[in-house]
Amino acid sequence: MGAKIQSVLVLGLGNVGSLVAGLLHASGFEVTGADIVIQKAFPFATIKVDSGRPGELAKGLEGFDAVVSCLPYHLNIGVATAACAAGIHYFDLTEDVYTTRAIQEMSREAKAVMAPQCGLAPGFIAIVGAFLAQQFHRIRSIRLRVGALPQHPTGLLGYAFNWSPEGVVNEYLNDCEVIEDGQRKWVSPLEWLETIVINGVQLEAFTTSGGLGTMCETYAGRVENLDYRTIRYPGHAKLMNFFFHELLMRQDRQRAGEILVNAKPPVTDDVVYIHASAEGWKGETLSRDEYVRAFYPVDIAGQTWRAISWTTAASACAVVEMVRNGALPSRGFLKQEEIPLAAFLETANGRLFAGRPHGSAGVWSSRPTAIPGS
Repeated sequence: MGAKIQSVLVLGLGNVGSLVAGLLHASGFEVTGADIVIQKAFPFATIKVDSGRPGELAKGLEGFDAVVSCLPYHLNIGVATAACAAGIHYFDLTEDVYTTRAIQEMSREAKAVMAPQCGLAPGFIAIVGAFLAQQFHRIRSIRLRVGALPQHPTGLLGYAFNWSPEGVVNEYLNDCEVIEDGQRKWVSPLEWLETIVINGVQLEAFTTSGGLGTMCETYAGRVENLDYRTIRYPGHAKLMNFFFHELLMRQDRQRAGEILVNAKPPVTDDVVYIHASAEGWKGETLSRDEYVRAFYPVDIAGQTWRAISWTTAASACAVVEMVRNGALPSRGFLKQEEIPLAAFLETANGRLFAGRPHGSAGVWSSRPTAIPGS
């Protein structure tokens, strides 16, 4: 197949999936969106597909060069298996570690690229972390922190479920892979609490699962310390530990998600904080480099999109662009940390992270990032 990608099937037309499809459509791809129910009209073609039915899914993939899964993580192994069998490129947004490992294993026989974890975290944050690490000839630590939060928090949790509750609960309860003192290991989530300040806003960060993607595998033996933590407003970790462990809500993940979304529904005015750093030696000098940003909602084609939606969607679309353009391999397993940041930011969709217009789509940020530039 080579790097050819012209026709793309986007599975799942929720908030993020519909934006992924729209951005790819505006970037010159022939896009078809698919879901069990098509609830509204889109500027691209749509079809009905039940991705939970293998036969129906396989039929839906026919004739496409690539598929982007914006479905819940538990459906992604089935989609990846069907894509691998069809010999087409595969991309997803999953944060689930075990799903990614299964896809990595099946990619050994793939005739096209298999690229899971193309969202924000994992995804863009790994691209940034790898860029920072490249500046050192010897790396002491890579620290990656990301949080999607309401701009105007209320209540003790200081949170709103602008992202999948299933994904958030998964991240809060599954063990977290890290490298500590040169040793690759697993640690508990909702631990390693730290204080962090971005643009004068005091926040906290703590361990959650999946944010590093495949970085521990990549940097084993090359870095002394590597970890990922989720950013929240102060006090959040303590309350979530109480909810999941003292009230035993960890025993019913689905119900836990339902309770949390009912209590903290999505908000329009959100913010995505990113705080990435690397420490090490440049020559004989020990130093620290940082990438710190606050991303806000943007207007795209006349519609305002939440920060978590557009950062996730634009990251995935930029990776699809890079495979199409030959800037990335066209076959085998793609790790996010292998993607060069400079080339990523020059794609039509990557430009959004620098507060620059999405050329062919006429997209511009009405509320630029708090720290402009890249």
